[in-house]
Amino acid sequence: MTNLDTASIRVVALEDEHLAHNYHPLPVVIARGEGAWVTDVEGKRYLDLLSAYSALNFGHGHPAILEAAHEQLDRLTLTSRAYHNDRLGPFAAALAELAGKDMVLPMNTGAEAVETGIKVARAWGYRVKGIAPDAATIIVADGNFHGRTTTIVGFSDDPQARDDFGPFAPGFIHVPFGDAAAIEAAIDENTAAVLIEPIQGEAGVIVPPDGYLRAVREITERRRVLMIADEIQSGLGRVGTTFACDREGVVPDVYLLGKALGGGILPLSAVVANKDVLGVIRPGEHGSTFGGNPLAAAVGLRVVEMLASGEFQERALALGEHLGGKLAELVGSGVTAVRRAGLWAGIDIDPAVGTGREIAERLLARGVLVKDTHGQTIRMAPPLVVRATELDWAVEQLRVVLAG
Repeated sequence: MTNLDTASIRVVALEDEHLAHNYHPLPVVIARGEGAWVTDVEGKRYLDLLSAYSALNFGHGHPAILEAAHEQLDRLTLTSRAYHNDRLGPFAAALAELAGKDMVLPMNTGAEAVETGIKVARAWGYRVKGIAPDAATIIVADGNFHGRTTTIVGFSDDPQARDDFGPFAPGFIHVPFGDAAAIEAAIDENTAAVLIEPIQGEAGVIVPPDGYLRAVREITERRRVLMIADEIQSGLGRVGTTFACDREGVVPDVYLLGKALGGGILPLSAVVANKDVLGVIRPGEHGSTFGGNPLAAAVGLRVVEMLASGEFQERALALGEHLGGKLAELVGSGVTAVRRAGLWAGIDIDPAVGTGREIAERLLARGVLVKDTHGQTIRMAPPLVVRATELDWAVEQLRVVLAG
């Protein structure tokens, strides 16, 4: 923390004293944000290439999203689901249409959406497929990251996520990511669902082989198993399509959505599926005091309206191609590999030039915000409002820090 100025030191000291140390943030204290840029408490500006792990797909303070939030703040913010509110129905209808599905179950965080998807899959398995009581299993992929609840970390293979948090819930079967044949081999009469990220974000933007999602869709349909796509990071425009599954023309049985759905303003997540799946949930079996609140619904509706135009998907596609070309030039010069999907990249750093954390800290000093993962990888997920010239500048800063 020695690089911090006086104002930042005071803020960080308060956090160190009073916050649980469940994060290891980069040494910067952000006070304001606009578009793709943020400003710290000393007035220094940074290009934000993390976008709060894709929650800020539309940038900081997008005027259209702020307008929807401000208008709703003056009217009604919370009712609980004990009553109807006038914003939830329009939001659910618009999101269902965007996804090509019938129904929406709104929640708040991404982890809640995953937990909800697990409950829905199990209920479907018992009530529709006819799996014996308490025998349902769900197939998951090695390297997955679906959240931090005890159920979810129980089927993670990351020791940092799992260690000292057991015992864990049973019922999850692991297979290698990207291996459709392994999924087919793991399916039996008790399999209710296959739960996968179309692209694994936390693992380092791991893109599966071409045809993998199509194969998973064919297998799950043929074997009468639900395909659940966790699109919480990959969905809503990030990869150049509305959903990452669209890249292979695949429509899963269930979408799990979050992060960008809240417009970078508030937590909003959702499970989206057809009535033959989501219809298994009965009144009183699942809920959330804040899930589907009118403020979140108003913001979510505006996000869906913005995505419906296709503008942001097109920007992600074009800017992603531009970014990919620039990053490819660094391979062999401090970068060992680049993986990219739309405007989302995982960049493996040569250990000879530093760890991912060290490169992130050096970029911070030059006004660029990224985040490391799994030791040698940094991730870039710029807001979809970023300009090509800003991406060029950021890659140039990366070239400089790699050169030492």
